[in-house]
Amino acid sequence: MKKSSKGLVLAIILALAIPVFAGFAAVNSAIAADATARTLDEIKESGKIIIGVFSDKAPFGYVDANGDYQGYDVYFANRIGEDLGVEIEYVSVEPASRVEYLKTGKVDIILANFTVTPERAESVDFALPYMKVALGVVSPNSALITDVEQLNGKTLIVAKGTTAETYFTENHPEVKLLKFDQYTETFNALLDGRGDAFSTDNTEVLAWALQNEGFTVGIESLGSLDTIAPAVQKGNTELLEWLNEEIKALGEENFFHANYAETLSPVYGDAVSPDSLVIEGGVIE
Repeated sequence: MKKSSKGLVLAIILALAIPVFAGFAAVNSAIAADATARTLDEIKESGKIIIGVFSDKAPFGYVDANGDYQGYDVYFANRIGEDLGVEIEYVSVEPASRVEYLKTGKVDIILANFTVTPERAESVDFALPYMKVALGVVSPNSALITDVEQLNGKTLIVAKGTTAETYFTENHPEVKLLKFDQYTETFNALLDGRGDAFSTDNTEVLAWALQNEGFTVGIESLGSLDTIAPAVQKGNTELLEWLNEEIKALGEENFFHANYAETLSPVYGDAVSPDSLVIEGGVIE
């Protein structure tokens, strides 16, 4: 066969193969995007529930020196596993990956300091809340930020996919944002001076400032007062209803105040009132 004929045959084969490969890619993409959440019975039958938590956001979700997950969210997750009668597989998530991990079925529940917003509620289903939260801003004492106007012309550190990123992007576009995927990176950037201040949940920046001398939360409450709640894949009604009933039942035993005393009180001490953060039984008083 002449070289020109071989080239023509190869071109035909490639032309036929490309749509096939493209079709496989599209199908695989659709499967990943539309992965069906596990039912409550499937979770129980497997003997395991998969819960997404933070691994670097003490005191809410972090990995301790022994490699074990700890924190306020983890304390709650452990009780969920106990009451379902299953083991827990923890999956470390980043702020921007929380919605995706539910959509793709990588986790059954997200318990990663997940603030309820209308935008997120379009993509996932939130259960009843268990904590109150607003935004806060922490900065060095040597150049303390006490008002948003002081951030004009300065660099504010935020984590991608957080309410802080959304709030400042929409309300204060004049503020330069330095964005990172992980909370560890955000705090390191504040410590080494790459940014002038850092904004995230006020509960988190306050906890960090109490443990890092030379830094203060100059803005303690910014934006609206929001709630934090567990989230499941959109349409996973059975697991959502179970979670809601679980939160109501735990409220009757004052579970979340006990959680606070165990995981948060050692950090906050007298600086924070438990009632300013804790929601029992999913009811905001």
